[in-house]
Amino acid sequence: MGDDRTHSPSEPSGLPEPLTPAGRDGLAAILARPERAVIALDFDGTLARIVPDPELARAHPDAVPALAALAPKVRSVAVVTGRPAGVAVRHGGFAGVPGLEHLVVLGHYGAERWDAVTGTVRAAEPHPGVAAVRAELPGFLDGIGAWRGSWIEEKGRALAVHTRRAEDPQAAFDALRGPLGRLAARHGLIVEPGRMVLELRPPGVDKGVALTEYVREAGAESVLYAGDDLGDLPAFAAVDKLRADGEVRGLLVCSGSAEVTDLASRADLVVEGPAGVVALLAGLAAGVA
Repeated sequence: MGDDRTHSPSEPSGLPEPLTPAGRDGLAAILARPERAVIALDFDGTLARIVPDPELARAHPDAVPALAALAPKVRSVAVVTGRPAGVAVRHGGFAGVPGLEHLVVLGHYGAERWDAVTGTVRAAEPHPGVAAVRAELPGFLDGIGAWRGSWIEEKGRALAVHTRRAEDPQAAFDALRGPLGRLAARHGLIVEPGRMVLELRPPGVDKGVALTEYVREAGAESVLYAGDDLGDLPAFAAVDKLRADGEVRGLLVCSGSAEVTDLASRADLVVEGPAGVVALLAGLAAGVA
């Protein structure tokens, strides 16, 4: 992606070296005491390639084997996603995999939780504004010219408007952002921008909150978080705060793309998309006892 923070593997273990002192310290902590480390990962763009139709997104073919090799050696592996937890489990192929018996999926930014040990999803009550927006959104968008070629994704506890299929995806994204923000605000929701997608969802729920709560629940001493999009910035900020407060040592990984550069500038390590993330996970599995 041309970012000078991107590194290829430089050690026999296949592990790249983080550029920042905090990142190097975080990686060293994970390798030294993996049994006290949490490995947390976004799904779309991190474990799975971004595709025009999110329903067709699937985890990288080497993702589950790498996770299954790593998970028994660390405190916990968690997938933190804006998708419904059950959808991420199905698209990831995470259920019933030897080695992933204690995997956790925090869906809808932590509003839902799937535990492999039970195979069930626990969820909070949905925000009433989502139902109100669901009823209003199709008609609302029909009146906007930039709507042509864009489409709505039903996410249960949120709704997303994708512009990747529009004739001019960026122009459609820019034209829709303001009106959708006003619609969301009328119903007590917020708009979360992403890679040619605008998600309308409840406030006060994000990957940073979900990750912080989970790291503390796990009693972790170190954490790796990998993401690719603007929705992962709260998780990056959460790790930064946990590090600054002395609660954990951490490694922030950006699954790089040409579409999103904000995350790369905040990362300790940038890898080349889901293939790079999977290679890093495999390297960690090989590098820890």
